[in-house]
Amino acid sequence: MSTVALQNVWNTILGYNLTTDNKRWLAEHLWQDVEREQAKPYTIAELNARIDRAEASIAAGRTMSDAEANERINKYMAQYR
Repeated sequence: MSTVALQNVWNTILGYNLTTDNKRWLAEHLWQDVEREQAKPYTIAELNARIDRAEASIAAGRTMSDAEANERINKYMAQYR
């Protein structure tokens, strides 16, 4: 799509007088679509390398309990609320 066509799309969107929540919804959905388009499946070699790294971490004792993992996840998620 050309720059002119994209500008026309943008001007049309602005003409709807969207709320902040509407704009956020639109942006999030556009971004999800971009991420979906850019996602590529792992190769078998990449998957095996990830498994090897995980097994090496476990063997080296670099692990955490369920409670520690949940705490990390909750702290991460709290940043986006």
